[in-house]
Amino acid sequence: MMFARVAYAGAIHHATPVTSLGVGAAGVRLADGRVLNEDEVVWLPPFDVGTIIALGLNYANHAKELAFNAQEEPLVFLKGPGGLIGHRGETRRPDDVAFMHYECELAVVIGQTATKVSRAQAMQHVAGYCIANDYAIRDYLENWYRPNLRVKNRDGGTVLGPWLVEAADVPNPGNLALRTYVNGKLTQQGTTRDLIFDIPFLIEYLSCFMTLRAGDVILTGTPEGVVNVTAGDEVVCEIDGLGRLVNTLVPDSAFNR
Repeated sequence: MMFARVAYAGAIHHATPVTSLGVGAAGVRLADGRVLNEDEVVWLPPFDVGTIIALGLNYANHAKELAFNAQEEPLVFLKGPGGLIGHRGETRRPDDVAFMHYECELAVVIGQTATKVSRAQAMQHVAGYCIANDYAIRDYLENWYRPNLRVKNRDGGTVLGPWLVEAADVPNPGNLALRTYVNGKLTQQGTTRDLIFDIPFLIEYLSCFMTLRAGDVILTGTPEGVVNVTAGDEVVCEIDGLGRLVNTLVPDSAFNR
C-alpha cells in the first residue's frame, strides 16, 4: 500500500493514490472517501517524522564526482524538522549563491524501536520507503566531511514524499533505479545497488549507539549527476515503485527577502 498525508479544507487527511481521473490526470482518495486532483491538496511529508538521519557520500560514483575517496565509515549527520516540506512544495534558492544542487535519495522509514539490532534482523524494523530530495548549497560548504548547518539543514531544503510505500511492497530496496529531471531533462540516474553502506548495515551501525524509533527516517545518499539549479526550475525525483516527487525552486523575493 501507498499512503500520503495531505491538507485539504482546513484539515489533515491520510490519502491513497487514484491512478486515473481521466486522460493524463491523477489524484488522491481521502480516508473519508473524497477524490481530488493532486493539485487540489497541500502535500505534507507522508508520515509523522521523528529524527532525520542523513548520509553523505554514500555512493562511490558521487564521491568520485566530488573528488573524494569512498568512505570507510558512514558520514552521518542529523537534520531538524523545519527542513522538511512535501511533494509539490517550493524551496527557496538564495539569490547570492553560485551553486545549489538537488540530491535524489531513497528514504528508509523506521517502523519499530531498534536498539543494537543485528544486520540479519535489521529489515524487520523498516516500515517502508519514500523519496527524498535533499538540497545542498556548495557555496556554504566548509568541509565535505563535516556538512555544516547552512548546507544541509536549511528551512524547506529537504523534500519528502509523495507516498510512504510499505516495506512489503518493495521486495528489493537494494536494487531500485533513481532518476532526477530538471525542467523535463534527465540529469541524474543511479541505482541503490551502488550504495556503499546498504540499509541493513546502516540500521545495525546506527542502532549500536542510538535508539531508532518509529518515524525516524534514514536518507541514504545520492548518486552522481548533481547539477546547479536556479529559481524557476522544476525538479522531479523518481525512484522505481515509489512515485515521482515534484519540487519548484523560487527566488528570495517569494519569501520577502
